[in-house]
Amino acid sequence: MALTAKQKRFVDEYLADDELNATRAYKAAYPKVKSDETAAVNASRLLGNAKVIAYLRERMKDRQKRTEITQDMVLQRWWDIATADPNEIIHLRRLCCRHCFGIGHQYQWRDEEEYQQAVLSAIAFAKAEDKEPAIPSDVGGYGFDKLLKPHPKCPYCQGEGIPDLHIADTRELGVKAKSLYAGIKQTSAGIEIKFRDQDKALENVARHLGMFNDKLELSGQVNTNSDKLDAILEQLKDDG
Repeated sequence: MALTAKQKRFVDEYLADDELNATRAYKAAYPKVKSDETAAVNASRLLGNAKVIAYLRERMKDRQKRTEITQDMVLQRWWDIATADPNEIIHLRRLCCRHCFGIGHQYQWRDEEEYQQAVLSAIAFAKAEDKEPAIPSDVGGYGFDKLLKPHPKCPYCQGEGIPDLHIADTRELGVKAKSLYAGIKQTSAGIEIKFRDQDKALENVARHLGMFNDKLELSGQVNTNSDKLDAILEQLKDDG
């Protein structure tokens, strides 16, 4: 006996659902059913039906042909996300302090221009306060580069340097980091970097490789995003 229109609607709704939620798909195909528990039980039975499984396979193969997306491509994407290094996007680094590499560990200036600006500022401040200017010293010399690693024997920062939160230029990320990066959100507290879920990606890889024994849960969700689809569907068939 061929599938009914509602059974086909169930499969179509199931594949259209971003989370492959069988309970929601069943309620969409059978709108008279209001209970999630009833929908979950009935959805489980449908996913154990040989003809429904065959139609599901057919629809997924058709979709793969249309989109030209292979399961290997999806697996590679998951693996890139799971193994990407978040430090390539954002990391806490230790920068040297102004005394790390100054002569005799005295305050080091970037260049003479910076020093002269500091002298002028000191003079202007003293004039406004009607005081003698406290002219800064340049005995520490010039050439300060904050990106150098802290001097391990610096008497001022004790080799700890200055903590600095660094966000990379996201246009220049590597392939894996681009997969992990999910955008930036401006909040009242500042910038929030969004990442894709690495644990979930690794779980998907494990499921794809058959490391888990997939079961239909009461939520009605089934993993059908891997080349283990046939094995999962056969298991559902046996459980039914």
